[in-house]
Amino acid sequence: MSKKKKVNDNKDKSVKSINKNVRSSTRKLNPILKALVGKKVDIVLRNLDFSDKRIAKDIKKTISAAVANAENNFQYNIDKLIVKEAYCGKQIVMKRFRPRAKGRASPILKPYSNVTIILSETKKMESHGTKS
Repeated sequence: MSKKKKVNDNKDKSVKSINKNVRSSTRKLNPILKALVGKKVDIVLRNLDFSDKRIAKDIKKTISAAVANAENNFQYNIDKLIVKEAYCGKQIVMKRFRPRAKGRASPILKPYSNVTIILSETKKMESHGTKS
């Protein structure tokens, strides 16, 4: 159905998964993806389970693929994974026509998108000094 790719950056330990040709516009995908950034993977998957949006199923599938890449290819701990980046880009637009009154036709645009999810491991931040 779609290609999944992985990237290993030694600096920040990130894993990438791309889902191409998702049947939705970027305008509908962006609010969902912005809500995922910075959260733990298990919380994100739970939120997508209970989402009313139709496209949440495809996003969940992409995140699951990224988690599988992290676990199998790079031996990362699943409990420490967070969503570092989540964005979408435009793909092709299918053009269809609908018959209208008086022999006219009106266009119907059916856009496709690419969904990219980048996961990284959380690092414990050391606090320097005390808060007064």
